[in-house]
Amino acid sequence: MSKDIQVTIWNEYVHEKEYEEVKEFYPEKFRQKHAASLKEQHQSIQQIYPRGIHHSLAEKLKKGKTISVQTATLHDKEQGLTEEILDSTDVLMWWGHVAHAKVKDKYVERVYERVMEGMGLIPLHSAHASKIFRKLCGTHSQKLKWREDGQKERLWVIAPGHPIVDGIGECIELESTEMYGEHFDIPDPDKIIFISWFEGGEVFRSGCCYYRGAGKIFYFRPGHEEFPIYENDEIIKVLKNAVHWAAPVNGPQIKYGEVEARE
Repeated sequence: MSKDIQVTIWNEYVHEKEYEEVKEFYPEKFRQKHAASLKEQHQSIQQIYPRGIHHSLAEKLKKGKTISVQTATLHDKEQGLTEEILDSTDVLMWWGHVAHAKVKDKYVERVYERVMEGMGLIPLHSAHASKIFRKLCGTHSQKLKWREDGQKERLWVIAPGHPIVDGIGECIELESTEMYGEHFDIPDPDKIIFISWFEGGEVFRSGCCYYRGAGKIFYFRPGHEEFPIYENDEIIKVLKNAVHWAAPVNGPQIKYGEVEARE
């Protein structure tokens, strides 16, 4: 009998904390200009994800018999990225937004090595700007357009035969979300699974697959912290499918360096 896929959901776990704890992550000028809206924003986040986005996702992903879930945060030992945690992880799901720079380079390197060895990685939403996704993509830009207007989005499936969209219809419709728009400054994906259309007219590559070493990466854009995106059953279905796709396979152990002739 095959074992469950072990998923670790890593969350910087900043937005969900009390506003006074979060203020330090914003530049002073930005806090002064947006103080009232930021406080209201954080109250909204606490209502939607009172125990944190990581716990909300964990509760939904572990339903069933094929996925086991553990959680980790920026505030844990070694920023939640200990060797023990990563060695036990088949697929790492990553949420980050305002604390990308707080993740220490030595732990980013640790995650990078595990992905190259075969661990799957699923960066979510604003994790497009995370150190680990930028390192794996080989670019320090990852720039895009954005707008927090809470308008409609349709995620159109453009790879209908891909396992990540198993059980999904032609598109997923989200009534209220944050807009991300092209141009998205990333290397060309090995496979694009979703393209989003937004009510304001923009489009975006919202589901992107990459292969790096023995590892597989699926960047999935939906999930802004102020909207209950992870209450959507189809979004959770995509994430479950992505976990199965990104999980390591029992492939060959590649030997590098000088070798003897086989013949």
